[in-house]
Amino acid sequence: MTFDLRRRLAAEALGTAILVATVVGSGIMAEKLTDDVALSLLGNTLPTGAILVVLITVLGPLSGAHFNPAVTMIFALRREIEANAALFYVVAQIAGGIAGSLVAHAMFELPLIQISATARTGTGQWIAEAVAACGLVFTILAGLRFRPDAIAWLVGLYITAAYWFTASTSFANPAVAIARALSNTFAGIRPVDLPGFILAEIFGALLAMALAGWILAEEKVAVHALNELKGAE
Repeated sequence: MTFDLRRRLAAEALGTAILVATVVGSGIMAEKLTDDVALSLLGNTLPTGAILVVLITVLGPLSGAHFNPAVTMIFALRREIEANAALFYVVAQIAGGIAGSLVAHAMFELPLIQISATARTGTGQWIAEAVAACGLVFTILAGLRFRPDAIAWLVGLYITAAYWFTASTSFANPAVAIARALSNTFAGIRPVDLPGFILAEIFGALLAMALAGWILAEEKVAVHALNELKGAE
């Protein structure tokens, strides 16, 4: 099924808003319930992975369920989405993400407009974000190639794992990073730290595209050679 651009944009904005509301809201709830940082992170991780499975399943048929400018950039470079549509996707994702932060604050009766004071910077953090974004995009591309029916679970499980094996807790998403800069809560990031995170995420996404392109191309060449061999027989 195909849907007009307005509905696709609405799906991207809605999905990103719900994703960010889940990330920020679960972080606030976790901090309210425990002073244990590890438990707070776990309380932030599980809802995020779970909501990704839901959102990709229900909104994927509408817009592709990108919810992430880095993902949209890769699909645009692969010419799987029009350039103008990709630009509108990014705007919708950023706007939706900011709305998600505001909704999370409203639910917990916090000031709607906040600026995060949580420092997230340094070489380790940037490497972590590059790894997180690379792994996410590679999971999407390889998943779409081999198990498109499982893509929602693959992404949800990857992010759940990446929360814990990356030093940055795996933002892996420029729109989410921008939205989290507007929340001075457990999930926040200082606005001054955004450029490093976003650049690392873009680099990781591009690296994943190159890696997946090479690996998947090798698979295609092998299949083609096998078909030619069968034809020769």
